[in-house]
Amino acid sequence: MAVHPIEPDGSLGERTDLVHHSWPPPGPGQDGPHAHQIITSPDGGHVLAVDLGNDTVYTYRLDQRSGTLGQVGYASLRPGAGPRHLAFHPGGGFAYLANEVDDTIVVCRYHRRTGRLTPGTPQATGSGTGRNYPAEVLVTADGPVAYLANRGHNTITRYAVESGGAALRLLDSVPVGGDFPRHIAVDPARRLLFAANQKSASVTVFRVHRRTGRLSAAQPPFTAPVPVCVLPV
Repeated sequence: MAVHPIEPDGSLGERTDLVHHSWPPPGPGQDGPHAHQIITSPDGGHVLAVDLGNDTVYTYRLDQRSGTLGQVGYASLRPGAGPRHLAFHPGGGFAYLANEVDDTIVVCRYHRRTGRLTPGTPQATGSGTGRNYPAEVLVTADGPVAYLANRGHNTITRYAVESGGAALRLLDSVPVGGDFPRHIAVDPARRLLFAANQKSASVTVFRVHRRTGRLSAAQPPFTAPVPVCVLPV
């Protein structure tokens, strides 16, 4: 993990810190640490790093004067989980973690004072028994629905968010009509959901039901060369 200041003109300044994840050791089948995602907690107090290779989510405090990170804790997933992507519930007290290697999703409690995560029991991704690599977790801004992109099964799974964010209940899985949905995003009006299908060079557009979050195809997928991220504006 590298830290760079943002200069007044918007450019990046010289690096002020560099952090290597060396503990715990890499999980089964992993070559080494693989810092896959960095995210700031909703309260702005902590920086969390999701390391796929170490089966760990690390929590840091950022000293904004010096531009350096201080580790305050870490949450270990079961060996071989392969955590890839974390998304917070808008209430700030819970987060949802997609595990790429063991094909699960985990509800985590977030402790605001310490910044630490407490992972719960791994849950199904809706992919059945085939090989699947969960990619992106997306939570609606008002919090009642969460989505998970499934690469391999090539679906988007919809969950009901219950108990104030503490629980996910699997509702259904919808085919994306493409291959390897690596990233999903909703438009600012929350009426459309886009899935970037990396291996089929396409982007699928769904309509989002306002009350239930149910997805329905809005149009046939459109062509995009090797899409790995989509940003509706």
